[in-house]
Amino acid sequence: MTLTLIGVNHKTAPIALREQVAIPRDALAETTQALAAMPGVTECMIVSTCNRVEILAAVEDENVSVSGFLASHFDVEAEVLNPHLYEYHDQEAVSHLFRMAASLDSMVVGEPQILGQVKEAFAVARAAGTVGGQLDHLLQGAFAAAKRARSETGIGSNSVSIASVAVELARKIFGSLNGRTVFLVGAGKMSELAARHLVQQGVETILVSNRTAERARRMAEEFDGRVKPQVVDFNQLYEAASSADIVISSTGAPHPIFRREHGQKFLQARKNRPMFFIDIAVPRDVDPEMNKLDGIFVYDIDDLQQVAASHLEERGRQALDAESIIAIEVERFHQRQRTVNAAPAIVALQRKAEEIRVAEIDRIHKRLGTLSAEQLAAVEALTRGLVNKFLHPPMQALKQAAREGDSARLDLLCETWSVSATPTAQSPEADGQTESTGPMSEKISPEKNGPGKAVPEQTMEAHR
Repeated sequence: MTLTLIGVNHKTAPIALREQVAIPRDALAETTQALAAMPGVTECMIVSTCNRVEILAAVEDENVSVSGFLASHFDVEAEVLNPHLYEYHDQEAVSHLFRMAASLDSMVVGEPQILGQVKEAFAVARAAGTVGGQLDHLLQGAFAAAKRARSETGIGSNSVSIASVAVELARKIFGSLNGRTVFLVGAGKMSELAARHLVQQGVETILVSNRTAERARRMAEEFDGRVKPQVVDFNQLYEAASSADIVISSTGAPHPIFRREHGQKFLQARKNRPMFFIDIAVPRDVDPEMNKLDGIFVYDIDDLQQVAASHLEERGRQALDAESIIAIEVERFHQRQRTVNAAPAIVALQRKAEEIRVAEIDRIHKRLGTLSAEQLAAVEALTRGLVNKFLHPPMQALKQAAREGDSARLDLLCETWSVSATPTAQSPEADGQTESTGPMSEKISPEKNGPGKAVPEQTMEAHR
């Protein structure tokens, strides 16, 4: 089984390309299921945010390629998309996932939204039935690593997000936001975060519009008393926009909702007073052609990188500390995975020892004569104790070889003890079941020991 991670993000692809492969929230489950239907894909999930689209998949072997899924599913020419794709396998895929969840790969290092977005993508995939034990184990490790990085370093201090960077850009443009009117188009989480920062910066009036009017009303109510909130019917979007000095747009619309012809009407209504659009949506809400109008200034999410860069130096030391923690957690995850590789050999060794133990008891059964239940229990305890003591050193040697990734040593140990490191279809370890005592219950049976001499059912302790 091979772990594969492919994607595009704000570092590798311009927003014009990212918006072509962006997946709306309501289409994420369907798209994930389409990915899972690819031959050779056993488990998968997709993370789609304003800054990245990433596919994480467990595939049957390295020959299974999921790199063409984005191009084929979204009808993007491969020669256009492929130069911007990054691809990781196995250990590198784990490392990238852990760093991403900890926001070390984000436009704004330390931003808190990405962990929630990864968790949401995982929940969607799990509900869609496209994840199993391998990805579940991997994602739980990533969540734990991200939590540790944020709790043990200052990477999350003075919480920064794309929304806060957008507001900071607006403040730099005007010098002060006191008395300004801001129009929030879209009442999602990003808009809510932007609104909170706007209130802190002294905005006087906030207009809120959303396709779902109730969500817009709930957001406006949160800020009632601190600013003048107004809910704008989405059908009156263009009529209201001209009254705003700054429009921050973050909808899930598949196409731009503000176009050049709208900008021309806004300028006429404002008597050519300047108007700023901060577009934090992917796909973009504001047509880039709007930027060609005198008096209209448009900033998209890629433009925010310049503002975000100023935060990198401030968080440099905390980011280095977080990188160290993530590296430790990645290695710990790999060690656990490598230890799992020794489990079939350990279980096979236990089976072999149990078969020998049972055979030896069977061989001397006639010499023992009729034994009471207490005597049988004593024989069981004695022989099992001896076997466990003899098995302890070789089992520890197998675990150590697996932890260190020493496959040659692991193979040599298996050869020495004549066991296989690969579970067979017939063996209990192949389906996760443990080995029972088998012949013991047949050879020393109640019938052979007289009435009332039943032997308590025993089960060999599985390797843990």
